[in-house]
Amino acid sequence: MNTTDAAGLAAGGTAAAGTQSKSQRAYHWIKGRIANQDFTPGYRLVLGSIAKELDMSVVPVREAIRQLEAEGLVTFERNVGAHVSMVDDSQYRFSMQALSILEGAATALAARRLTADDLRRARDVNALMVETLDHFDPQSFTALNQEFHAILFARCANPRMLELVEAEWARLGHLRDSTFSFVPGRAAQSVQEHAEIVALIEHGAPLSEIETAARRHRAATLDAYLIHEHPDETLGMPAI
Repeated sequence: MNTTDAAGLAAGGTAAAGTQSKSQRAYHWIKGRIANQDFTPGYRLVLGSIAKELDMSVVPVREAIRQLEAEGLVTFERNVGAHVSMVDDSQYRFSMQALSILEGAATALAARRLTADDLRRARDVNALMVETLDHFDPQSFTALNQEFHAILFARCANPRMLELVEAEWARLGHLRDSTFSFVPGRAAQSVQEHAEIVALIEHGAPLSEIETAARRHRAATLDAYLIHEHPDETLGMPAI
């Protein structure tokens, strides 16, 4: 899966434009821009401007906003209007904890199915991530990070597991534009851990060891964020 595929997943997928109602079209258009970080947390959603962009009336845009509000992606305040929901720390924690378990399992289930070409592509993507460290761009790094992990779990034979992993990746896209923008020092640690996971797969390590390494890698990113954002908190959370 490349970053374009990931963006499509993050947008929730769309049916053919001709089969969508106007409110559905507005819903997917807005949701896609939230997932792609064009509309960041706090961004004000001006219904009239969106309606003009989509060449429709305000009514279907308002319906789309209501649906996004029900999903927690948009907040509506009286006398202020609608804006993209701000980051919710608890939701970020829950998603990262869930993703560490789901992605770790999916990576292990895919490990024996990965080809030499898959592993070469994963190493190439990780090498690009290393190159970005000197001139760090959090968004580019995050996109490459998602591409790297998608290569490792894409061959998971359990379609339900893949669906859950992709859903959590999409959810994280609007909950936090990039953890690495908050904790840039985590990036260097992350690429080293990537190399170690690829090496385990290449050497035919036990699946339990691969799963544990992938889970710890994801959990370490959450820990780095919590230490940075909440240094006074006790991080004695149960291991995941």
